[in-house]
Amino acid sequence: MTTSAVPMKIGLVMPIGEDDDLHRPPSYAEIRTLAQRAEAAGLDSIWVYDHLLFRKPGEPTVGIWECWTILAALAEATEHVQLGTIVLAVPFRNPAVLAKMADTLQEISAGRLILGLGAGWNQPEFDAFGIPFDHLASRFDEALQIIVPLLREGKVDFTGTYYSAPNCELRPHTSALHCPEILIAGSKPRMLGLTARYADSWNTAWLGQPTLLAERRARLDAACAEVGRDPSTLATTVGVVIQPPQLATHEQLPPERALFGSAEDVAAGFRRYAEQGVSHLICTAERVTPEIVDWLGEAIRLSRS
Repeated sequence: MTTSAVPMKIGLVMPIGEDDDLHRPPSYAEIRTLAQRAEAAGLDSIWVYDHLLFRKPGEPTVGIWECWTILAALAEATEHVQLGTIVLAVPFRNPAVLAKMADTLQEISAGRLILGLGAGWNQPEFDAFGIPFDHLASRFDEALQIIVPLLREGKVDFTGTYYSAPNCELRPHTSALHCPEILIAGSKPRMLGLTARYADSWNTAWLGQPTLLAERRARLDAACAEVGRDPSTLATTVGVVIQPPQLATHEQLPPERALFGSAEDVAAGFRRYAEQGVSHLICTAERVTPEIVDWLGEAIRLSRS
């Protein structure tokens, strides 16, 4: 696949959970500073995870801020970077209300939202907050039948097994003028089928060098064929793990799981993704500091020179 005429976008996941080194979550002031630093450094987007807690048997609970509240605040704190969820666990919120929230955030951000959606996977947080963990793919399917038409058309009339939105409307409807990009993350056949049917973009993660991308995209192409969709109308986004020199003391991951080395080394990896037609890279690092944000900005500039 040849490089798109539109430059590949590159963004960074903001830290909003407890940090192993700091032994606390970052404050909102710290998150805001990193987001503004990312915008100044030339990043195209900032992203947040959607979790409620992390819990393993015999280990302390690990906390995280609620992502939607953080993202709404960052919409006001920034001016032009896109704002994405990587990805929302749809069962955490009523799907019609989620569409209303997305439409409102699209208004606050002046059209900068990328609405990343997923089915959820981390059972302990579902259990702790009293959220059903059964039939996740079926629940996600029904939720999409509510969220997508509400955002794209402003109304829906749907009654399903798990969700209903009878004669529901979005008023006001900011998305009528600029609907947020709907991104779906998935790798299993049913999730790929839903991606092919409903999404503007597909996300696969977490990779290093793009050695596994072709195989994963072939499965998506097959899903598109099953629903009669041209795969070229579905953008590819990739979650990429980066290991800057500042994190050299951390465990070194293999090349297929992380991009590492100098800014030029990582820039070369970015270029390889661009050559494969990827529209957006979403970078994550084990730790994010202002220095790492600046280093990533330099890698992005080198990748485009």
